[in-house]
Amino acid sequence: MPGLSGHPTLRRLLCGGLAGGPRLCARPNSGCPSWTRERTLVAVKPDGVQRRLVGDVIQRFERRGFKLVGMKMLQVWEGPNVVCASRAMIGHTNSAEAAPGTIRGDFSIHISRNVIHASDSVEGAQREIQLWFQSSELVDWADEGHHGSAGPA
Repeated sequence: MPGLSGHPTLRRLLCGGLAGGPRLCARPNSGCPSWTRERTLVAVKPDGVQRRLVGDVIQRFERRGFKLVGMKMLQVWEGPNVVCASRAMIGHTNSAEAAPGTIRGDFSIHISRNVIHASDSVEGAQREIQLWFQSSELVDWADEGHHGSAGPA
């Protein structure tokens, strides 16, 4: 399967949205570099667990180069622009509108059984992470020279 950034629709979503449509990632320009550390909460929903898709979802985030820093059947992923990138990886909430190559486009069967939840903003992620995790339950680890596809070389 080609990388997500190779899919034309996803590339447009990642690089500025679709003309005339909503952008997946509407964040004010904070003046921070694009590699600012972010965290996002991701939950494989019961239908995804029942269909044994947890490993597939985790694998997609690992291949993208994000670090799994907390997990309780919920995952906290960390990396550059992880909120925006994870929303693009996951796809539209309505499975009928989710692009092929996205988690929902590949695995979702109905809007009410759309496999996965992910935070929709940096602020939302901070709020959701604090609901489920204490700071002592999150790992803060160094890359030690390892860079995924999302990290600088």
